[in-house]
Amino acid sequence: MSRRYFGTDGVRGCVGQAPIKPDFCMQLGYAAGKTLVAHEHLRPGEHPAVIIGKDTRISGYMLESVLEAGFSAAGVDVYLAGPLPTPAIAYLTRALRLQVGVVISASHNPFEDNGIKFFTAAGTKLPDAVELEIESRLDEPMGCETSAKLGKARRIDDARGRYVEFCKNTFPNELDLRSMKIALDCAHGAAYMVAPKVFHELGAELFVVGAEPNGMNINDKVGATSPQSIRDAVLKSGADVGIALDGDGDRIVMVDADGDVYDGDKILYVIAKAAQLSGRPVPGVVGTLMSNLGFEHALARLGIPFARAKVGDRYVLEVLHEKGWTLGGENSGHIICLNHHTTGDGIIAGLQVLAALQSHGLTLKEMCADLVFYPQKLVNVRVQPGFKWTSSQDIKAAVAAAEAELGDTGRILLRPSGTEPLLRVMVEGRDGEQVSRLAHSLAEVVKTAAT
Repeated sequence: MSRRYFGTDGVRGCVGQAPIKPDFCMQLGYAAGKTLVAHEHLRPGEHPAVIIGKDTRISGYMLESVLEAGFSAAGVDVYLAGPLPTPAIAYLTRALRLQVGVVISASHNPFEDNGIKFFTAAGTKLPDAVELEIESRLDEPMGCETSAKLGKARRIDDARGRYVEFCKNTFPNELDLRSMKIALDCAHGAAYMVAPKVFHELGAELFVVGAEPNGMNINDKVGATSPQSIRDAVLKSGADVGIALDGDGDRIVMVDADGDVYDGDKILYVIAKAAQLSGRPVPGVVGTLMSNLGFEHALARLGIPFARAKVGDRYVLEVLHEKGWTLGGENSGHIICLNHHTTGDGIIAGLQVLAALQSHGLTLKEMCADLVFYPQKLVNVRVQPGFKWTSSQDIKAAVAAAEAELGDTGRILLRPSGTEPLLRVMVEGRDGEQVSRLAHSLAEVVKTAAT
């Protein structure tokens, strides 16, 4: 059975258009609540409870209200955490012994979009079976418990402080950041209040940008998806390193003192290499189909196994659990350190890199000196939702011709976005000019076939 509303990261879309409309989202809260009640073994009069967090989009106020109403109508208590990063909600769900965590966010998307994603009591993404059960309940009329059985709601006053301490505790006790100047870009998003506190309280001198949200500027030319912003901040402030988070704080991009950008593959490499230098075993690293071939080869030179998952942090997590490994992520900047957290966390990933630099007295550039990337070109082609690109003979023929030209010196990947109506065309190989030419040529074929 295929999912109708849930994508790779919850339910997401443009606010005011299906499914991100008040009536649907209230019913989603009710359906999720009823699913939760059905799975809980409750004592008489006992209610299950959820925590709801959000990023800084103006639509978050509306969606928070209707979700609260839907859960309450289903007999579920609601804890409201306000603006907090997605991984903070995953942590607080566990720490407060709640049944489900809910995040209102569209991550790196523009402010016009929003979404709703869920975490289990263990702080992990919902299993597919539970998402399907919630979807099945959306076909049923929304009801409402009697007044005596309605869920209650209250705000958690110390949510931010709890998460700040949690993040700081992942940084080695014997180290601090007193000798570092850090430029920090919070993307005008969910981390704007907590990220500066974490790095400041560990001793860093900070130069902060992207920390003035107005409800409509999240991810707007700032954050991990617009690395020029953090690059400019580093060069302007003379910082030793720059850290850029995305709108919901689960993605990170870094910049060195020279303004060079370090994506998720490079960040993973630094963390893995530093662990090995410190004598800690690294059983393996999980990347995705988008991870650079040069990254895989560099790990092999260190003797570290590498596995590729489908694109999406939930699939990286699945492979990590299957193999019993603890480190994985995407080149987009989702970094999962299972020895510290149950989900991807931009702040925690940044702290692990800073700890690596401090421990070994090296810069980002020095840590990555033996990491050589193959040129990789990604072109996003906007298509109609549900476009069956695999059925196009023109696309198949163009891919086959490009693969024949590359031979064994590169690879081609076409995949639909899990959050937007896009088909992503990626070409990778040793010759940068050839890679760019083939990527744009394939993208044109896709555009023609999609019209």
